[in-house]
Amino acid sequence: MQKRLRISDQHKEFTVNWKRVAITSMFGFGFIGPLGHFWYEGLDRFIKLRLHLPPKSVQFVGTKVAMDSLIFGPFDLLIFFTYMGFSSGKNAAEVKEDMKRDFLRALILEGGVWPIAQVANFRFFPVRYQLLYVNIFCSLDSAFLSWLGQQKDAAWKQWFTSFAPLKKQESQSR
Repeated sequence: MQKRLRISDQHKEFTVNWKRVAITSMFGFGFIGPLGHFWYEGLDRFIKLRLHLPPKSVQFVGTKVAMDSLIFGPFDLLIFFTYMGFSSGKNAAEVKEDMKRDFLRALILEGGVWPIAQVANFRFFPVRYQLLYVNIFCSLDSAFLSWLGQQKDAAWKQWFTSFAPLKKQESQSR
């Protein structure tokens, strides 16, 4: 059963794909929830005990944000796009093509948002509540990633690839 809403200014019909909503929710419950719990606990413990940084210090928060952004962020995106592709009936070649098209773009866009959210998370929330805080942003992020995956080769995505010809022109002019 799909609910339809009319968007008056664009005269297009907006359709909620409840199957995709359920599949995306399952990703959160089955992957992000369990793994996130162990990730935040382990990351906190590692930085305190191995790196000997004082909790809530600038160095502690910065290290935690950097490790989360450089390790967990790309891993999460890889798993998300793979899971969403296969769960929507795509084959391995189609999933790979979607990954080539969307992974870097999503990583760049999310790289501007998640570190800011995580600074507040790691600075102001106890580790036992950090996953709850992240889950609020994950629901918005999953909606964004799902939307991104449905955009195929939208015109705005070409902005990310428009820099490649500039680099070629610069190297040829030398």
